[in-house]
Amino acid sequence: MTSTPVAEMNFDGLVGPTHNYAGLAHGNVASQSNAGLVSSPRGAVLEGLAKMATLHALGVPQGILPPHARPHFGLLRALGFGSDETRAIERAAREAPEVLRAAYSASMMWTANAATVSPSADTADGRVHFTPANLQASLHRSLEPAFTAHTLRRLFEGERFVHHAPLPGVGALGDEGAANHIRLHDPAAPGPGLEVFVYGRGRGPRAPQRFPARQTELASEAVARRHGVRHALLLQQHPDAIDAGVFHNDVISVGHERVLLRHEDAFLDADGVPRIREAAAALGVELVDWCVPRSALTVDEAVATYLFNSQIVTTDAGWVLIAPRECEEHPRARAAIEALRAQGLADVVFPDVRQSMRNGGGPACLRLRVALTQRERAGVRPGCVFDDDKHVALRAWAEAHYRETLAPDDLRDPKLPDEVRAALDALTGVLGLGDDFYEFQRAPQS
Repeated sequence: MTSTPVAEMNFDGLVGPTHNYAGLAHGNVASQSNAGLVSSPRGAVLEGLAKMATLHALGVPQGILPPHARPHFGLLRALGFGSDETRAIERAAREAPEVLRAAYSASMMWTANAATVSPSADTADGRVHFTPANLQASLHRSLEPAFTAHTLRRLFEGERFVHHAPLPGVGALGDEGAANHIRLHDPAAPGPGLEVFVYGRGRGPRAPQRFPARQTELASEAVARRHGVRHALLLQQHPDAIDAGVFHNDVISVGHERVLLRHEDAFLDADGVPRIREAAAALGVELVDWCVPRSALTVDEAVATYLFNSQIVTTDAGWVLIAPRECEEHPRARAAIEALRAQGLADVVFPDVRQSMRNGGGPACLRLRVALTQRERAGVRPGCVFDDDKHVALRAWAEAHYRETLAPDDLRDPKLPDEVRAALDALTGVLGLGDDFYEFQRAPQS
């Protein structure tokens, strides 16, 4: 099969109007340690937009994924809080505040968990395949898959795209999306890439003891199988790393083109990287292994700085690292990055995404990578492609609709749902998503 060249497009999630610090993510050290702080939804969305603008200025194709509607009234109704929205919120706040926090979660902003995407160059039928993650490991994230699937179908329409349903939402098939997926390829030699699926819990005896392993081997196998991936490799994440707070693989390793940036303790098996190298070489891909030894940066320091939750992008100058500002401020993380310059790193940019970082999401968490041919890119909904004009429009939209601060008790405010609906209704116009994108837009008006 002859492959048409593909290029990566980053789809960042717009931070939602209810961005807050509820500490819902068990195993996510940053999320839990910052629980109860006052957040800034407006600051968070503006930080995210600034990061998109940075990538766009570097010449990286950039897309936008809209936030989900919150609160998730379907959850409140299903758990017996009633059908009247105001009373349901009041009752949930009084009787089960953890449920209300889950219903208001803006965690869909971390679109690395939205889905796993296999480009047409890699698949048996030569089409782009999407599987939304089921995110069954936590209540707040398990609310996302259905609307994520709806969003992906709206953004990527046509026969070139195949949209699968999420895997069944059971523990044995826990799937956390592209945060546990690495694609390696050589852009100078168009052809199929190597898709590396990293799982935390498999058939073997080794498993984390402190925190849950969210991605399972069975789920990774199923996604690779349903996508028809021609060259897939499965590896187990190191259980000790998960117990240190590495809840997804993209907190300990990341890949881009021929580059694998990883911590020494990323994978359980000592032969993991040699297996990647051998499988990549069979496809004509010479692996560039950027390994940060534990002597240079401990796993705890990797979790604190999110060095490995950086993005690697290709620019005219070469490979550029998009790393959290926390890495710039941490002497050992900064030294580890500087050491990469001798191994081919052209430059580093440190965007400020502190609002996201306090909830455990760095630059890489905020984006879903979709590798597309030129013809496939023409099928992306135009309004969701980022450019300078879109940046201006979205900044104005956020300034008009987002609260400057949101405290935990503010989730009880009966005015908040109407504010969210007004913001999202306006957003569909900015992004050209149609006036029927959100369920509340399709509901009969009284």
